[in-house]
Amino acid sequence: MGTESHSRRVHGYALATADEYGVPEAELPDLAHGVLLHDIGKIGIPDAILLKPGPLTAEEWTIMRRHPEIGKALIERIPFLRGAVPVVWSHHEKWDGSGYPRGLTGEEIPLGARIFMVVDAFDAMTFDRPYSKAKPFDVAKTEIKRCAGAHFDPAVVESFFRVPDALLEEIRRRSGEP
Repeated sequence: MGTESHSRRVHGYALATADEYGVPEAELPDLAHGVLLHDIGKIGIPDAILLKPGPLTAEEWTIMRRHPEIGKALIERIPFLRGAVPVVWSHHEKWDGSGYPRGLTGEEIPLGARIFMVVDAFDAMTFDRPYSKAKPFDVAKTEIKRCAGAHFDPAVVESFFRVPDALLEEIRRRSGEP
């Protein structure tokens, strides 16, 4: 899976979900920037960790979990990207508070990050990865629904489910991957 194609798909899925959720149009550029830059902090993580073929050690996970804060520090210095900070900083938080880096819960998590988490999970499940085979859309959606209220904001999940599968397929096709 190419990073560029993944970014295109997640960008499209996020904007479609935001539309269903009713996010004001004026807020969409910040969401789009956050989605595209969510992992920029990984430039501060050593390649030995990023490219490690096997499981990470506890110490390596501690280092990897710093990437949202590194990303925040990088983009908050750029005036036109400051609105993307909430997605970059909070994209690994979970609805139930079990995420990182701050352990936010529920609506403490910025809306853009809550949207990103759902669509990123959907994309991860519906494309082959080195460690897992792609699942059909309906199987991925069942898993997302199962995790609503724990990992994901239930209202965002419902908004994502209102996005027609035909539009999700079109976004996928436009990303340049089958």
